[in-house]
This record gives sequence, structure tokens and C-alpha cells, in this order.
Amino acid sequence: MHCVVEEAEKILDKEYPVLDHGFVRLVDYLGSDQRIVQSARVSYGEGTKTYRQDKGLINYLLRNDHTSPFEQVVFTFHLKMPIFVARQWVRHRTGRMNEISGRYSVMKDECYIPEASKIALQSEDNKQGRKNEAVDEETALKVQELMKKDHEAVFKTYHELLDMGIAREISRIDLPLGLYTEFYWQMDLHNLFHFLNLRLDNHAQYEIREYAKTILELVRTVCPIATEAFENHRMNGISLSGKEKEAVKAVLEGRENPLTGRDLEIFLDKLV
Repeated sequence: MHCVVEEAEKILDKEYPVLDHGFVRLVDYLGSDQRIVQSARVSYGEGTKTYRQDKGLINYLLRNDHTSPFEQVVFTFHLKMPIFVARQWVRHRTGRMNEISGRYSVMKDECYIPEASKIALQSEDNKQGRKNEAVDEETALKVQELMKKDHEAVFKTYHELLDMGIAREISRIDLPLGLYTEFYWQMDLHNLFHFLNLRLDNHAQYEIREYAKTILELVRTVCPIATEAFENHRMNGISLSGKEKEAVKAVLEGRENPLTGRDLEIFLDKLV
């Protein structure tokens, strides 16, 4: 059975802005919530039942890590983002990507400049992230001015090299990580949920979280039941180690929490 979602058809190829020059577009989709339940029930010859039964089955599948039915649903996106975000993106190797090439195309003079409210000092307890508090307005403006100045200079050199007839593959060498790139990206729903679970986490970099938020809403349009189950069991759920399970049991029984030090910090962080 071919799955068509009327609400999803309305948003195909529509650009959803992200950051200052980026966007997300849903180019195509294959399957829906119906495809998940059809795939799960095929072993005993039954397809879609009532909404309540389908919702219960999808939640059961996700809660118990029965992942193959979710692999039957596939999404294709057109994405535009800074190169430094794209380099985080490609770590998710289960996706299929085709990216614009600076060897064949002249790159647009577009670089990411963070908003003042997103410019912060290096975190003292997170080696790979920034502090939650933004710097003062004067410092933020200074940072933006320095970035713009560098971008203008590097693009001036880029176009001078092109005008000299220097090959595009050489002229592009000095272009910065803030340069915007574009690519088509395809991934099945099981692996897409894994991507979203990581990239929507508060520890993920702000810029990639903004793209993940937009993708989540587009996925919700195609698979609302599966997305709700993902939010409940994965995104807003937690997994506990053996020690943490014992700690929960101890607290419920009125005993002292046996976790201390770093183990306790990690446990409490999961509950926030």
C-alpha cells in the first residue's frame, strides 16, 4: 500500500529558515505511521487496524527496540548549513548525502555570523562547549565585526583568484568553516530518531540543535504517532545503569542513595 500523508504533501519543498542563511526542506518521504504498522504485522498477515491499536503497537515497538519497522520509512531533505555544522552532520554515517562541490560551482558569499545572544565564553566544565550566559553587548558586537571583516577579506581573495583564472578547486582552499554548504540527505526513520536524540540533547551545539528542531517538526508531520512515541520513550526518557537502578530501588524503599561523587552527578543530570 502506497502511503500518502495529506499534511506532508502540503509542506514538500517548502523552505524552513534556520540560522541566518540556512534552511531545511523536505524533498520527499516514503511511508508513514501506516507503513510502520503494516511492516510490523506482515509476519502474521494483518495490516492497519484502529488508530488506538496502531498507536499502541508503535509505542510497543519503540519502547522495546524493535527497530526494523521504522527503517521502512525514509526521508529526503535538502539542507543548507555552515560547513562546521555539516562536519558534525556527516558523523551520522547511516545517512546518504550528495553535497554541492566547490570544484564545480562558485560558492556564494554567505557565512554564518552568530546572533549576539549566542556568543559566549568557553565553558569551564564542558571542554567542547560554550557557557550558557552570553557575553556583554559590546563584546558580542566586537566578535561579529571581527568575523564579518575576516569573511569579507577571504571572499575578496577568493574572487580575485577566480578572476585570475585559478581553478575553483584551488581558489576555494581558504574559504572558512562558517561558509554555507548545501546537500541532499536521506535517512530512514530509525536512524533519524537516533540522530535527533543526539542532536536535540542540551549538550549538542546550539547551531545543529536548531536544524534538529526543524527536522523533528517535519518528521512529526509525516509520522505523528511515531514522533510522539520517540519523544516519550527516547528524547524525554532515560536509560539507567545497573548501579543507577539499584539507587532508584534504594530510594523507593526509603534507604539512602548509594551513589556518590561523579556517579551521583551523572545520575542527577539524567533526571533534570
